Amino acid sequence: MDFPPPQFFQHRGHRIAYVDEGTGPVLLMVHGNPTWSFYWRAVFRAFAPSHRCIAIDHVGCGRSDKPGDDRYLYTLASRIEDLQALVEHLELADVTLAVHDWGGAIGMGWAVRNPELVKALVVTNTAAFHLPSGKAFPPALALARVPGLGAALVRGANAFVRGTTRWGVTRPLDAATAAAYRAPYGTWKERIAVHRFVQDIPLRPADPAYAVIEEIAAGLPRLRDKPMLIAWGLRDFVFDAAFLREWEQRFPSAEVHRFPEAGHLVLEDAREPILAALKPFLARTRTEGA
Repeated sequence: MDFPPPQFFQHRGHRIAYVDEGTGPVLLMVHGNPTWSFYWRAVFRAFAPSHRCIAIDHVGCGRSDKPGDDRYLYTLASRIEDLQALVEHLELADVTLAVHDWGGAIGMGWAVRNPELVKALVVTNTAAFHLPSGKAFPPALALARVPGLGAALVRGANAFVRGTTRWGVTRPLDAATAAAYRAPYGTWKERIAVHRFVQDIPLRPADPAYAVIEEIAAGLPRLRDKPMLIAWGLRDFVFDAAFLREWEQRFPSAEVHRFPEAGHLVLEDAREPILAALKPFLARTRTEGA
């Protein structure tokens, strides 16, 4: 597998994996569900020569520990605390934060609480706010939340991981890449986080993450002066154009790159043009405020 070996740190009794390669300005990457830090491998290859590239594996994901519910609370609040712990462990500052999928809520949840540590932002097919007005909750996600049936599909049949590697792209992944995405999630036990992420999507005020998302969304103006690059796959059936419009409204100065033929795993479908856009953006933000 063409990806660096992990390092580990301990937080709240769990071993959390992260990749830390290169030297220079910090590029901190936060993945979503059901991926892991492997999603960012092309960014590592392109920018580790000029940047310190760091990517976390959330608890239950990738090469981190996968504890049961009796040992870890699989909620958005826990994820933000874990990311905060990694930043403190590595003593990071002047961070360019890159996010995808659930990484948007997790990463922005950390960023709005620590805007002084954030230098710039890279946003790919994600959200850090509630469903946009008029946006229906996707039926496939709703199915995965049905008691009993959801567990059978997500943890038993591995439908969520397999579905993402098949339908999250518009150009089929090669067998080795698809296998690498699936590798950390080979058993029922190893798929706990995949299911808990879906269950934690905040749809009603009683949901644990609902108030957390409201807090994050309310705090996004604290980041409005940060340079932002948005790279968006327009054929994402979840994070579609409605979510992109929401980001554009909240960050009107953002540099936006739309990829009409790219899906949810936008770094797979539009890797080269995204890397080409990132190069001048990171070079420019490297010198701004220096």
